[in-house]
Amino acid sequence: MCIVGAGAAGISIAREFIGQGFRVCLLESGGLSFEEDTQSLYEGSNIGLPYFPLQDCRLRYFGGTTNHWFGRCRPLEDLDFEARDWIPHSGWPFGKSHLDPYYERAHTLCQLGPFNYNVELWADPNSIPPIPFIGNRVITIIYQYSPPTRFGEVYRDEIAHADGISTYLHANVVDIETNETGQTVTRLRVATLGGNKFWVSAKLFILAASGIENSRLLLASNKVQREGLGNQNDLVGRFFMDHPLFFCGVLMLTKPGASAALYGANIVNGIKVRGTLSFPEEVFRREELVNLTFGLRPWRGSKWESTGVRSVSHILQAIRHGEFPKDFWKHVRNAIADIDDVAIHSYDKLFGQQVNLYKVLARIEPVPNPESRVTLAEDSDPLGMNRVQLNWRLSTKDKRSIRRALEILAEEVGRAGLGRLRINLDDDDTSWPSSMTGQHHHMGTTRMHGDPKKGVVDEHCRVYGISNLYVTGSSVFPTFGFANPTLTIVALALRLADHIKEKMA
Repeated sequence: MCIVGAGAAGISIAREFIGQGFRVCLLESGGLSFEEDTQSLYEGSNIGLPYFPLQDCRLRYFGGTTNHWFGRCRPLEDLDFEARDWIPHSGWPFGKSHLDPYYERAHTLCQLGPFNYNVELWADPNSIPPIPFIGNRVITIIYQYSPPTRFGEVYRDEIAHADGISTYLHANVVDIETNETGQTVTRLRVATLGGNKFWVSAKLFILAASGIENSRLLLASNKVQREGLGNQNDLVGRFFMDHPLFFCGVLMLTKPGASAALYGANIVNGIKVRGTLSFPEEVFRREELVNLTFGLRPWRGSKWESTGVRSVSHILQAIRHGEFPKDFWKHVRNAIADIDDVAIHSYDKLFGQQVNLYKVLARIEPVPNPESRVTLAEDSDPLGMNRVQLNWRLSTKDKRSIRRALEILAEEVGRAGLGRLRINLDDDDTSWPSSMTGQHHHMGTTRMHGDPKKGVVDEHCRVYGISNLYVTGSSVFPTFGFANPTLTIVALALRLADHIKEKMA
């Protein structure tokens, strides 16, 4: 067996094959530490929504992107696996309950706490209670954090000394060769930046090279199938997605005792956790929203002492001294521009009451979009492989979901007498806030589906039309949820390993 990529997915699978009685070749593009020339192989262009330079999104050495992972973990929700009639192209070939045993095993690999995300387990009602909304229209959900686990460090010795596993560093796959019908992979062509070239033959091959590189390898391997391997229905590279994150409002908590401490970093029973705000399934269904969460971050400091607040202070200080303020109209314009901050600052001064301000950050599950895609560019990298071109797109439904979700949150803040929510999102469905970024979560480019006309891989992650080629990682996600993908990546890798162990037996 040959595994391409030694990140969270590749290392998780390789560990499962220790002692199984067959040989494993693990290919890693990088070495044991960061190297600029290897990292540059990720370079590509972008013609879609503003995005990070592609070479800055992943790490290309042993351990992969877990080498700078923050460790934020949560499984996908039950709803994420369903084919929802209000979200085109949604649905997995199986439900969350099928993946739960693998999630539990993934918890061990990621060095997390118990596989339990009930808020009651993590929220101490005396020290870090959830925000006291009325009813359950708005709920608090919990993320756990891995230490974080650097897979390339934690599992390096185990992989290095395992009987039957041979790891090759600086080994870049540049072509997947097949028989003349394109139905069986025969070997991989591999090259190093130093000029060495070799081939790897195996019975089974697994691509675990990340959300963009998996599709890049399939598209570039086009000697027999001109459109690329697994691309007979023009799906490889399509449905690329990341989790959009952006500042969308300000929450002002004025109710005595209302605290957002749970929504910052907390250590509970030795595990780092953080809460976020979301909605129960029935709200998502009734309102036909994409899945999403709202994170809260304290908002003080420079914005609290905004230009408008400083201008008002300057005017009042001049008046106290019997003087007419210099640049009076300039200060008036500043105060008007920052009127919300001036009002909150005045509230503090008049009533002597602390106002707790929080930035509201939206993270959404984007609607699967076939026009959001990865293709091959005309220019090549130093190994002769075509670089990639990214066209990241979102839909109007994504924007409408956020707007409606903010309205619901504002209604519930008011109903519970908690304070106010200022919404910082206009109704224009065609534009996105300048603060919007992705999360470096590359997903969906080799999607899983039970129908070969709608997916690149089947429910066992085997590439349609090819008997011995599998793909794993976030590129197989059909829908994405709002949770960070690493825990699901590891769970899917363990599931694939079990399937292959049965097949090899």
